[in-house]
Amino acid sequence: MAIPAVLVVVPLGILFLLSGLVVNFIQAILFATVRPFSKSTYRKLNRIVAELLWLQLVWIFDWWAGVQVEFFADPNIFNHMGKEHALVISNHRSDIDWLVGWVLAQRSGCLGSALAVMKKSSKFLPVIGWSMWFTEYLFLERSWAKDEKTLKSGLQRLKDFPRPFWLALFVEGTRFTQTKLLAAQEYAASQGLPVPRNVLIPRTKGFVSAVNNMRAFVPAIYDITVAIPKTSPPPTMLRILKGQPSVVHVHLKRHSMGELPEGESGVSQWCKDVFVAKDALLDQHVADDTFSHAVRVPIGRPKKSLLVVVVWSVSLILGAFWFLNLTSLLSSWKGAALLGSGLLLVTALMQVFILFSQAERSKPSARKKAE
Repeated sequence: MAIPAVLVVVPLGILFLLSGLVVNFIQAILFATVRPFSKSTYRKLNRIVAELLWLQLVWIFDWWAGVQVEFFADPNIFNHMGKEHALVISNHRSDIDWLVGWVLAQRSGCLGSALAVMKKSSKFLPVIGWSMWFTEYLFLERSWAKDEKTLKSGLQRLKDFPRPFWLALFVEGTRFTQTKLLAAQEYAASQGLPVPRNVLIPRTKGFVSAVNNMRAFVPAIYDITVAIPKTSPPPTMLRILKGQPSVVHVHLKRHSMGELPEGESGVSQWCKDVFVAKDALLDQHVADDTFSHAVRVPIGRPKKSLLVVVVWSVSLILGAFWFLNLTSLLSSWKGAALLGSGLLLVTALMQVFILFSQAERSKPSARKKAE
């Protein structure tokens, strides 16, 4: 990480990590004292607490970097969002697709109950991974033999979720890169399948399981397509942390769960057909540099995240002054060295966070697991 980047990332990292540890501590207390007696009450309280952390990332996206999300959908669909349970599927094109989803969830009023199916290693990330675990994200090992039972039980636990939730599932199984696209194209050609140009071939086992286990209590599937216009640099986590803006185009189509076939093979084919249509939609976006046949719906930039960051910043600054005066930490070389070590730790943790989000770090899964 270059020195200018460090000067920007470290203060943001200190704010996020310290406030995140406070959030984790509160979540742990609620988990130990409230959840054993009322899972519903725990979930309602945790939703509020988790938002205090997630809103900081929304602020970095909205206000610090000024990333602009242009949202394309039927205006009536936008009125449904946040008022119903939904299974969310999306192409996985950039490093920050998950953050785009959080922004949409925040606009819809369900940021604290936005969930996702994640790889197992995610839950070990300090602060953010711990908070995901308390919020009941589903963590898988990318081995269907191990994950089938875990996914089924996790989905069944959502039956009595007290507030509208979104569950995001990246059915391509990995982030999009040109290397992975070439592998998908070779596989499709060898199997007589439509050859993709802008997406990977979906791995449908997880999707079929999600539909089978959620059909009775989740009324809708949100089919999201994310694209970056040619005039905008691709957004990355590091660019956002450095305050560099981008533009993201998001197209959303709502499917009623009742539209899907009943059989597993039919649900699998439905998912594949959706990604063939998504590929064509992205072809259109490449040609027009926008989703030209869809209505652009303004989603604004609420000030709630700005207010939360201001309150966190003031509280932590006052707390730091009180702590330093109480301990006289900076009055000795030992204390200064301890503080310096803390800053190095923050730098290292933020570097891990940035690397974790980069698309190039994800590994393609064997194609034999696609079906």
